[in-house]
Amino acid sequence: MTTFAHDLSKARLVPVIRHPEHDIARAACEMLLEEGVGALEITMSVPGATDLIAELVARFPLATIGAGTVLTEMEAHNALEAGSDFIVSPCWSDEVAQIVHNASMPYLPGAMTPGEVLHHGNGGAALVKVFPAEAAGGPSFIKALRSVFPAIPLMPTGGVSPANTQLYLDAGATCVGMGGQLLPAHALERGDVVGARAQILAAIQADHPQPL
Repeated sequence: MTTFAHDLSKARLVPVIRHPEHDIARAACEMLLEEGVGALEITMSVPGATDLIAELVARFPLATIGAGTVLTEMEAHNALEAGSDFIVSPCWSDEVAQIVHNASMPYLPGAMTPGEVLHHGNGGAALVKVFPAEAAGGPSFIKALRSVFPAIPLMPTGGVSPANTQLYLDAGATCVGMGGQLLPAHALERGDVVGARAQILAAIQADHPQPL
């Protein structure tokens, strides 16, 4: 396992931040980091995503902040310039992979089939994002992949929740990516900061029986 994959294995989960409003995404990121979450993936679909990444990298230097849904060379360049610690794509991109590898940064491409997992692992992926994990077969699918690709770190994303996180980890996942459960969008849209923080705390505590 690479050093980067080992670091994410200690984090256990990587919140995936995706929201059409910059301020909502920003507030969620701040709450997650303040409550001890060690890694975040901010998707490029968030307005001003690279500005948000740069701000969080500066304010939370101990956190691991990555860019997600990176599909083009320009997005990869911009995300790296903003200080992203890793780059995630929903599928393999030769252009993005080349830029990220040239920068000696971790690339996390998405895969859904065994062939894609093997391709990405052979291509130098630091971690393979199995997406959408639940639709692909859930923890049993991750267990099957691990049995034939024991050296390729896997991060299931899509349909992951605090209720099934441990099942994925027990199946051999290095860590998991989690979206809506860790982004209290409705509460933040209502201006309910207390409720939003409570939702985040409940999700984190359900996933981490021990203190962070």
